[in-house]
Amino acid sequence: MNALAARRRHPAAIAVLILLGLVVTGLAYSVLAPRPAQASASGVDQVGLGKKLFLANCATCHGLQAQGSKVAPSLAGVGAAAVDFQVGTGRMPLAKPDVQAPKQRVQFSNDEIAALAAYVASLAPGPAIPDSQSVSGQGGNVAMGGELFRVNCAMCHNFAGSGGALTRGKFAPSLRNVSGKHIYEAMVTGPQSMPVFNDDNISPQAKNDIIAYLHSVDQEENVGGMNLGNIGPVSEGLFAWVFGLGLMVAFAVWLGKKAA
Repeated sequence: MNALAARRRHPAAIAVLILLGLVVTGLAYSVLAPRPAQASASGVDQVGLGKKLFLANCATCHGLQAQGSKVAPSLAGVGAAAVDFQVGTGRMPLAKPDVQAPKQRVQFSNDEIAALAAYVASLAPGPAIPDSQSVSGQGGNVAMGGELFRVNCAMCHNFAGSGGALTRGKFAPSLRNVSGKHIYEAMVTGPQSMPVFNDDNISPQAKNDIIAYLHSVDQEENVGGMNLGNIGPVSEGLFAWVFGLGLMVAFAVWLGKKAA
């Protein structure tokens, strides 16, 4: 009995119990403790990466603080959607100032584009990148989208979205086979000469209807013969009159010479 009591009171037992208590407490804290600081650090890191990319690729024209210059506008308030559209379609960064930035090969990865968008969004509030459900065109009313497109967009982009020329060397780009996200972002940010269509002008559902219409045009085969590039009824009518009447006149001259 005395030997058993001596073992229980061994000096090492206290140290072992304290060490065991510390291990259990540490494990419980690591499992149960919240981690808000880690998520916050991730957002800060993305904005920091975006700023580095901005200074290396965009600051020459837009200024070190994105305040704008004589050749490029300020980016304060344009929002993440504008960056995602311009950089995600290869329009930016622009090699040299021009009347309009054409669509080109994308120069950044998706993560880098997201970082640039996060940095610009941190400067001032602006349109956010839309969620995938709002830009898919699924569930959209194609007929209503076609009507909205013809009223608001066809005068520049053509009734079939084939694009067209504008004044002073500018142009309305083709919307054929353009992703719904970029179509939506263009409507809410108004790039180049395009006006801004916010939610008060065209609701998010109406924007999705327009996307559904444009996607239906991409998938629809022309059943009326040659579409002549879908350049519109006025141009197509002029083509028919000029060449059709020309052929008729030439045929009449040929018949007259043959009869003579």
